[in-house]
Amino acid sequence: MNKQPIGFIDSGVGGLTVVKEALHQLPAESSVYLGDQARLPYGPRPAEQVQAFTWQMVNFLLKKHIKMLVIACNTATAAALPLIKANLDIPVIGVIKPGSRAALKATQTGHIGIIATEGTVKSGAYVKALRAKAPKIGLTSLAAPKFVSLVESNEAHSPIAKRVVADTLQPLLHEDIDTLILGCTHYPILRPLIQNVMGDQVTLIDSGAETVNDVSMLLDYFDLANNSGDTPTHEYYTTGAPSMFDELGEAWLELTAPMHAKHVNIEAEADHAMATVLEAKGKTIVVASKNQGK
Repeated sequence: MNKQPIGFIDSGVGGLTVVKEALHQLPAESSVYLGDQARLPYGPRPAEQVQAFTWQMVNFLLKKHIKMLVIACNTATAAALPLIKANLDIPVIGVIKPGSRAALKATQTGHIGIIATEGTVKSGAYVKALRAKAPKIGLTSLAAPKFVSLVESNEAHSPIAKRVVADTLQPLLHEDIDTLILGCTHYPILRPLIQNVMGDQVTLIDSGAETVNDVSMLLDYFDLANNSGDTPTHEYYTTGAPSMFDELGEAWLELTAPMHAKHVNIEAEADHAMATVLEAKGKTIVVASKNQGK
C-alpha cells in the first residue's frame, strides 16, 4: 500500500482528459498535475527542447513525492519517455503505446488514422508503435496543430472550432479509415466535433482510458495502490494563469468544488537537475522563451 500521489504532466490542460479517467477508474488515488501552459504549444518545438521542458516538469513533481509518473502528453511521450524511464526509479507511463493497442483492437478494416501535433507526427512514434504489433497495418497520419490552441483558448465549443476541425480533417475524408487515434490529450475535448466530421462509422480512440488501465495494473504489480481508506487529495499546478486553468479544468472534470490551481515557475528550479541528466546522455539542452511559435 502506498498513499503517495500519482503525478501527471502535460503542456497544458489536455492531460486532464487522462486525469478525468483516473478519477473515474481509481477513485482512491491522490494525484498531482502540472500543465506547462506558459510554454505551449509543444508540437512545433524541437525534440531536445521538449525533453528539457519535460524534465523541468518531472523534477517539480518529484519534489511532491509522487509514486508513479504519467506523461499525459503525446508530444512529450514521443520526445522524452525513454530518457525519463531510464533515469527514474518509479514507474513511468506514456500515452502512445496504450492508444496504439486500443486502435489495433478497434480496427476492422486494418486502416487507422492518426491526428496529432506536428512533433508527434514528425517523430513517427505512433507509426512505430503500431507497426511493431501489426507490420502490415494501413496508416494515415495528419498534423492538427490548431486543435491545441482551440482548447487552451476555451473555444472548443465555438463556431470557429467547428470550422477549423472540419477544414483540418478534410484530407482524412478521402482515406478509407475506420479508426482514428486522437493523438494529443487535448483532442478528446473536441471529440463531438471530430466525430461529427468523420462520421459514426469511424471509431475514435482516446488514449486516456487505455493509459489509466495500465496505471491500474502497475499499481497492483508494484503494490502501490492506495488501500488506506483515507480521502484522496488532488493538486493542480500551472506555469500559466491559474484562473484560465481553473475555468477549463473545472468544466472538463465536472468538478462541484473550485479547482484552485496554483501558479509555479519551473524554469530555474529544475535546470541544474535536468542539465545533469541530459549532459550525461550527451544531449544539447535548448530552453527558449515562453510561447515561442504560438
